[in-house]
Amino acid sequence: MNKKYDVELMVGIFVLLGVLALGFLSIRLGKLDVVGKAGYTVYAEFTNAGGIKTGDNVEIAGVEIGKVKSILLVNYTARTELWIKKGVNLQDDVIATIKTKGLIGEKFIQVTPGGSERLLTDGGKIRDTQSAIDIEELLSKYVFGKV
Repeated sequence: MNKKYDVELMVGIFVLLGVLALGFLSIRLGKLDVVGKAGYTVYAEFTNAGGIKTGDNVEIAGVEIGKVKSILLVNYTARTELWIKKGVNLQDDVIATIKTKGLIGEKFIQVTPGGSERLLTDGGKIRDTQSAIDIEELLSKYVFGKV
């Protein structure tokens, strides 16, 4: 009788460890934030968000420095909330541009550093932005001779 309970206990522990391992992998692979990461938030407004979505990367020189937290329509512009990693200092004259990896790849926001000595703080706004290039619109203008 005692052996039966020992086997059931071992199976229960094994199943519990398996569930915990699956939960850990889901969080790590899904890049979910269970515990808040250190960083700060800045905002950038684009006339056309052009395929950017929540969770897309924010990069400088090809290195990820943050993520897109949210996108809202404010006064007919796309206001993006960008989470920037702690330790990455952005000058108040940086340029944010929506770019595509490859011809039809995923979108990301590229930040080009500025030359100012003043830094953006938590809740600051990137003033100079460039929206995504709409390839379909560009092709239609070329085909119909409006370029």
